[in-house]
Amino acid sequence: RWERMHKSKAASIPIMAGAQKRLYTIALLAVVSLFFIASLITQFQPFELLAKMENFWLFIGQDLLPPQLQNGELIWQGVWQTVCMALTATAISAVFALVLAFLGSYSTTPWSPLTKVIRAGASLLRNIPSLIWTFILVMAYGIGTTVGALALLINTCGFLIRSFIETIDETGNDNLELMKSVGAGYLPTIVQCVIPSAIPGFISWLLYSLEVNIRASTLVGAVGGGGIGLIMMGYIKSFRYHTAMGVILLIAAIVIGVDFLTNYLRKKVLV
Repeated sequence: RWERMHKSKAASIPIMAGAQKRLYTIALLAVVSLFFIASLITQFQPFELLAKMENFWLFIGQDLLPPQLQNGELIWQGVWQTVCMALTATAISAVFALVLAFLGSYSTTPWSPLTKVIRAGASLLRNIPSLIWTFILVMAYGIGTTVGALALLINTCGFLIRSFIETIDETGNDNLELMKSVGAGYLPTIVQCVIPSAIPGFISWLLYSLEVNIRASTLVGAVGGGGIGLIMMGYIKSFRYHTAMGVILLIAAIVIGVDFLTNYLRKKVLV
Protein backbone atom coordinates (compact mmCIF):
# COMPACT_ATOMS: atom_id res chain seq x y z
CA ARG A 1 0.00 0.00 0.00
CA TRP A 2 2.81 2.41 0.89
CA GLU A 3 4.51 1.62 -2.41
CA ARG A 4 1.27 2.36 -4.34
CA MET A 5 0.88 5.67 -2.53
CA HIS A 6 4.53 6.55 -3.21
CA LYS A 7 4.14 5.73 -6.92
CA SER A 8 0.93 7.73 -7.20
CA LYS A 9 2.57 10.76 -5.58
CA ALA A 10 5.61 10.46 -7.85
CA ALA A 11 3.34 10.22 -10.88
CA SER A 12 1.46 13.34 -9.82
CA ILE A 13 4.64 15.44 -9.64
CA PRO A 14 5.05 17.26 -12.98
CA ILE A 15 8.35 16.76 -14.80
CA MET A 16 8.42 20.46 -15.67
CA ALA A 17 6.88 23.38 -13.82
CA GLY A 18 3.87 24.97 -15.47
CA ALA A 19 5.45 28.42 -15.72
CA GLN A 20 8.63 26.96 -17.21
CA LYS A 21 6.63 24.90 -19.70
CA ARG A 22 4.69 27.98 -20.80
CA LEU A 23 7.95 29.90 -21.19
CA TYR A 24 9.43 27.20 -23.43
CA THR A 25 6.21 27.09 -25.47
CA ILE A 26 6.27 30.86 -25.97
CA ALA A 27 9.95 30.72 -26.96
CA LEU A 28 9.26 27.96 -29.50
CA LEU A 29 6.36 29.90 -31.01
CA ALA A 30 8.52 33.03 -31.18
CA VAL A 31 11.29 31.15 -33.01
CA VAL A 32 8.83 29.63 -35.50
CA SER A 33 7.18 33.03 -36.07
CA LEU A 34 10.55 34.70 -36.66
CA PHE A 35 11.45 31.95 -39.13
CA PHE A 36 8.32 32.54 -41.18
CA ILE A 37 8.72 36.33 -41.03
CA ALA A 38 12.37 36.08 -42.14
CA SER A 39 11.37 33.67 -44.93
CA LEU A 40 8.78 36.15 -46.22
CA ILE A 41 11.22 39.07 -46.10
CA THR A 42 14.07 37.19 -47.80
CA GLN A 43 11.71 35.22 -50.09
CA PHE A 44 13.27 31.99 -48.85
CA GLN A 45 11.28 28.97 -50.01
CA PRO A 46 12.39 25.81 -48.17
CA PHE A 47 9.87 23.54 -49.92
CA GLU A 48 11.07 24.67 -53.34
CA LEU A 49 14.62 24.01 -52.20
CA LEU A 50 13.71 20.46 -51.20
CA ALA A 51 11.87 19.94 -54.48
CA LYS A 52 14.97 20.87 -56.48
CA MET A 53 17.41 18.72 -54.49
CA GLU A 54 17.68 16.43 -57.50
CA ASN A 55 19.78 19.02 -59.33
CA PHE A 56 22.05 19.28 -56.31
CA TRP A 57 22.72 15.55 -56.19
CA LEU A 58 23.18 15.38 -59.96
CA PHE A 59 25.80 18.13 -59.76
CA ILE A 60 27.68 16.27 -57.02
CA GLY A 61 27.47 12.91 -58.76
CA GLN A 62 28.37 14.09 -62.27
CA ASP A 63 30.51 17.22 -61.89
CA LEU A 64 32.28 16.81 -58.54
CA LEU A 65 32.77 13.06 -58.23
CA PRO A 66 35.13 11.32 -58.53
CA PRO A 67 37.63 13.78 -57.02
CA GLN A 68 40.97 14.25 -58.75
CA LEU A 69 44.29 15.76 -57.75
CA GLN A 70 46.11 17.02 -60.83
CA ASN A 71 49.24 19.18 -60.73
CA GLY A 72 50.21 17.65 -57.40
CA GLU A 73 53.29 19.83 -57.02
CA LEU A 74 51.24 23.02 -57.37
CA ILE A 75 48.60 21.78 -54.92
CA TRP A 76 51.10 20.77 -52.24
CA GLN A 77 52.88 24.08 -52.68
CA GLY A 78 49.56 25.81 -52.03
CA VAL A 79 48.95 23.65 -48.96
CA TRP A 80 52.39 24.52 -47.61
CA GLN A 81 51.78 28.22 -48.21
CA THR A 82 48.42 28.00 -46.41
CA VAL A 83 49.93 26.28 -43.37
CA CYS A 84 52.80 28.77 -43.27
CA MET A 85 50.33 31.66 -43.46
CA ALA A 86 48.44 30.31 -40.44
CA LEU A 87 51.61 29.58 -38.45
CA THR A 88 53.16 32.98 -39.20
CA ALA A 89 49.99 34.90 -38.36
CA THR A 90 49.49 32.98 -35.11
CA ALA A 91 53.11 33.28 -33.94
CA ILE A 92 53.53 37.00 -34.67
CA SER A 93 50.13 37.95 -33.30
CA ALA A 94 50.84 35.96 -30.12
CA VAL A 95 53.96 38.05 -29.44
CA PHE A 96 52.12 41.36 -29.88
CA ALA A 97 49.08 40.10 -27.99
CA LEU A 98 51.17 38.93 -25.02
CA VAL A 99 52.74 42.36 -24.55
CA LEU A 100 49.51 44.27 -25.07
CA ALA A 101 47.54 41.91 -22.81
CA PHE A 102 49.70 42.77 -19.81
CA LEU A 103 49.21 46.46 -20.57
CA GLY A 104 45.48 45.95 -21.10
CA SER A 105 44.73 43.94 -17.97
CA TYR A 106 43.54 45.86 -14.90
CA SER A 107 45.72 43.59 -12.74
CA THR A 108 49.02 44.26 -14.48
CA THR A 109 48.73 47.57 -16.33
CA PRO A 110 51.12 50.33 -15.24
CA TRP A 111 48.62 53.00 -16.35
CA SER A 112 44.86 52.49 -15.99
CA PRO A 113 43.63 54.61 -18.96
CA LEU A 114 45.75 52.46 -21.27
CA THR A 115 43.53 49.44 -20.59
CA LYS A 116 40.48 50.99 -22.21
CA VAL A 117 42.43 51.96 -25.32
CA ILE A 118 43.89 48.46 -25.74
CA ARG A 119 40.57 46.71 -25.10
CA ALA A 120 38.76 48.95 -27.57
CA GLY A 121 41.43 48.40 -30.22
CA ALA A 122 41.35 44.63 -29.69
CA SER A 123 37.56 44.59 -30.02
CA LEU A 124 37.79 46.51 -33.28
CA LEU A 125 40.41 44.18 -34.75
CA ARG A 126 38.67 40.94 -33.83
CA ASN A 127 35.12 42.00 -34.74
CA ILE A 128 36.09 42.73 -38.36
CA PRO A 129 36.32 39.31 -40.09
CA SER A 130 39.50 38.18 -41.79
CA LEU A 131 37.70 38.20 -45.16
CA ILE A 132 36.98 41.93 -44.82
CA TRP A 133 40.62 42.62 -43.93
CA THR A 134 41.64 40.58 -46.98
CA PHE A 135 39.41 42.63 -49.31
CA ILE A 136 40.87 45.85 -47.92
CA LEU A 137 44.47 44.65 -48.20
CA VAL A 138 43.99 43.15 -51.67
CA MET A 139 42.72 46.50 -52.94
CA ALA A 140 45.75 48.19 -51.38
CA TYR A 141 48.55 45.71 -52.09
CA GLY A 142 47.23 43.18 -54.59
CA ILE A 143 46.96 39.40 -54.46
CA GLY A 144 49.49 37.32 -52.54
CA THR A 145 50.25 35.25 -49.46
CA THR A 146 51.63 38.31 -47.67
CA VAL A 147 48.17 39.88 -47.82
CA GLY A 148 46.56 36.69 -46.53
CA ALA A 149 48.99 36.33 -43.64
CA LEU A 150 48.56 40.00 -42.71
CA ALA A 151 44.76 39.71 -42.72
CA LEU A 152 44.93 36.67 -40.43
CA LEU A 153 47.47 38.42 -38.22
CA ILE A 154 45.26 41.48 -37.67
CA ASN A 155 42.18 39.47 -36.75
CA THR A 156 44.11 36.97 -34.62
CA CYS A 157 45.93 39.71 -32.75
CA GLY A 158 42.64 41.26 -31.65
CA PHE A 159 41.28 37.88 -30.58
CA LEU A 160 44.37 36.87 -28.63
CA ILE A 161 44.65 40.22 -26.85
CA ARG A 162 41.18 39.83 -25.35
CA SER A 163 41.73 36.13 -24.61
CA PHE A 164 45.09 36.75 -22.92
CA ILE A 165 43.61 39.64 -20.90
CA GLU A 166 40.86 37.36 -19.59
CA THR A 167 43.45 34.70 -18.74
CA ILE A 168 45.53 37.22 -16.80
CA ASP A 169 42.47 38.53 -14.96
CA GLU A 170 41.57 34.96 -13.91
CA THR A 171 44.95 34.26 -12.28
CA GLY A 172 43.87 36.09 -9.11
CA ASN A 173 45.19 39.14 -7.31
CA ASP A 174 46.37 37.51 -4.07
CA ASN A 175 49.80 36.60 -5.42
CA LEU A 176 50.13 40.00 -7.08
CA GLU A 177 49.41 41.78 -3.81
CA LEU A 178 51.90 39.52 -2.05
CA MET A 179 54.63 40.35 -4.55
CA LYS A 180 53.90 44.05 -4.28
CA SER A 181 53.93 43.90 -0.47
CA VAL A 182 57.49 42.55 -0.45
CA GLY A 183 58.62 45.35 -2.78
CA ALA A 184 58.88 43.38 -6.02
CA GLY A 185 59.11 45.46 -9.19
CA TYR A 186 56.82 45.35 -12.18
CA LEU A 187 58.85 42.97 -14.36
CA PRO A 188 59.68 40.48 -11.54
CA THR A 189 56.00 40.37 -10.64
CA ILE A 190 55.03 39.61 -14.24
CA VAL A 191 57.77 37.04 -14.82
CA GLN A 192 57.62 35.20 -11.50
CA CYS A 193 53.95 35.47 -10.59
CA VAL A 194 51.61 36.09 -13.51
CA ILE A 195 53.23 34.22 -16.40
CA PRO A 196 53.67 30.84 -14.60
CA SER A 197 50.00 30.88 -13.59
CA ALA A 198 48.73 31.97 -16.99
CA ILE A 199 50.91 29.80 -19.27
CA PRO A 200 48.36 26.93 -19.62
CA GLY A 201 45.67 29.42 -20.63
CA PHE A 202 48.01 31.18 -23.05
CA ILE A 203 48.96 27.93 -24.77
CA SER A 204 45.34 26.77 -24.95
CA TRP A 205 44.21 29.99 -26.66
CA LEU A 206 47.24 29.89 -28.94
CA LEU A 207 46.43 26.38 -30.13
CA TYR A 208 42.81 27.35 -30.67
CA SER A 209 43.90 30.35 -32.75
CA LEU A 210 46.15 28.12 -34.86
CA GLU A 211 43.23 25.76 -35.49
CA VAL A 212 40.97 28.66 -36.51
CA ASN A 213 43.65 30.18 -38.75
CA ILE A 214 44.18 26.92 -40.62
CA ARG A 215 40.49 26.99 -41.58
CA ALA A 216 40.35 30.75 -42.17
CA SER A 217 43.49 30.76 -44.33
CA THR A 218 41.66 28.75 -46.98
CA LEU A 219 38.81 31.28 -47.16
CA VAL A 220 41.25 34.17 -47.06
CA GLY A 221 43.21 32.61 -49.90
CA ALA A 222 40.07 32.14 -51.97
CA VAL A 223 39.46 35.91 -52.10
CA GLY A 224 43.04 36.84 -52.97
CA GLY A 225 45.18 35.84 -49.99
CA GLY A 226 47.10 33.15 -51.86
CA GLY A 227 47.69 29.54 -50.88
CA ILE A 228 45.49 26.55 -51.53
CA GLY A 229 42.32 28.65 -51.40
CA LEU A 230 43.38 30.68 -54.43
CA ILE A 231 44.29 27.49 -56.31
CA MET A 232 40.90 25.99 -55.47
CA MET A 233 39.07 29.08 -56.75
CA GLY A 234 41.12 28.89 -59.95
CA TYR A 235 39.89 25.34 -60.56
CA ILE A 236 36.29 26.34 -59.83
CA LYS A 237 36.39 29.34 -62.18
CA SER A 238 37.86 27.18 -64.93
CA PHE A 239 35.07 24.57 -64.40
CA ARG A 240 37.54 21.88 -63.36
CA TYR A 241 35.18 20.67 -60.67
CA HIS A 242 36.69 17.20 -60.22
CA THR A 243 40.06 18.69 -59.33
CA ALA A 244 38.37 21.35 -57.16
CA MET A 245 36.60 18.57 -55.26
CA GLY A 246 39.91 16.82 -54.68
CA VAL A 247 41.37 20.04 -53.27
CA ILE A 248 38.30 20.52 -51.05
CA LEU A 249 38.66 17.02 -49.61
CA LEU A 250 42.37 17.59 -49.08
CA ILE A 251 41.62 20.83 -47.20
CA ALA A 252 39.02 19.02 -45.08
CA ALA A 253 41.54 16.29 -44.21
CA ILE A 254 44.14 18.88 -43.19
CA VAL A 255 41.65 20.80 -41.03
CA ILE A 256 40.47 17.61 -39.31
CA GLY A 257 44.07 16.54 -38.69
CA VAL A 258 44.98 19.91 -37.20
CA ASP A 259 41.81 19.79 -35.09
CA PHE A 260 42.78 16.42 -33.59
CA LEU A 261 46.37 17.58 -33.04
CA THR A 262 45.42 20.82 -31.28
CA ASN A 263 42.83 19.05 -29.11
CA TYR A 264 45.45 16.48 -28.09
CA LEU A 265 48.02 19.17 -27.25
CA ARG A 266 45.39 21.22 -25.41
CA LYS A 267 44.49 18.26 -23.21
CA LYS A 268 48.16 17.66 -22.46
CA VAL A 269 48.63 21.31 -21.48
CA LEU A 270 45.54 21.50 -19.29
CA VAL A 271 46.25 18.25 -17.40
